[in-house]
Amino acid sequence: MSNLLGKIHSLETFGAVDGPGIRFVIFMQGCSLRCKYCHNRDSWNLNAGTKFSADELFQKIKRYKKYFTDSGGVTVTGGEPLLQAKFLVELFRLLKQEGFHTALDTAGIVSINKDIKELLTLTDLVLLDIKHIDDEKCKDLIGSSNKLGLEFGKYLSEAGIPVWIRQVIIPGITDDEKDLLALKDYISSLKTVEKVELLAFHQLGAHKWKELRRNI
Repeated sequence: MSNLLGKIHSLETFGAVDGPGIRFVIFMQGCSLRCKYCHNRDSWNLNAGTKFSADELFQKIKRYKKYFTDSGGVTVTGGEPLLQAKFLVELFRLLKQEGFHTALDTAGIVSINKDIKELLTLTDLVLLDIKHIDDEKCKDLIGSSNKLGLEFGKYLSEAGIPVWIRQVIIPGITDDEKDLLALKDYISSLKTVEKVELLAFHQLGAHKWKELRRNI
């Protein structure tokens, strides 16, 4: 085991909405996107968070294994978990040795490198967050193109990795019928999509925006 440390924003020991069954949910610290509707803006800073070794985190997760049953497992979200892919490779190796189901919740807006490819071989499910199917609207919404995210979805499909597609439905922004039909066409082009989740927009993180002195 290396001395590599992961930066963790927070942990949820009894998650029920981030993958199948009851999940131990790890929120990684750091994100390069600037989604206007983000409810975890305090997770953006790449230099913040609590540091854990993979083994330290694994030992913490093991304590809750009996709650997961056969359908649950561990989900890593963020922030953007793929920014710490090397650390997650170490963690997921330990989890797979213990028989845990592993899931990644990601926007996939990253360049697919060696570490990410290795991590995906240890991943049972990817929850792929499509920010916006229209590239120009996506740039306005999150400050980045959607191209890498859509390419990531294609990679998962070709690699045979199960995928749940997620999109937040924001009134007047992501609910246009033309865009939703384009999203349907994209999803139909993927071979491993098991589920599509349309998530309701909320402002539960608005108090964080104010505390961070950012505009809603």
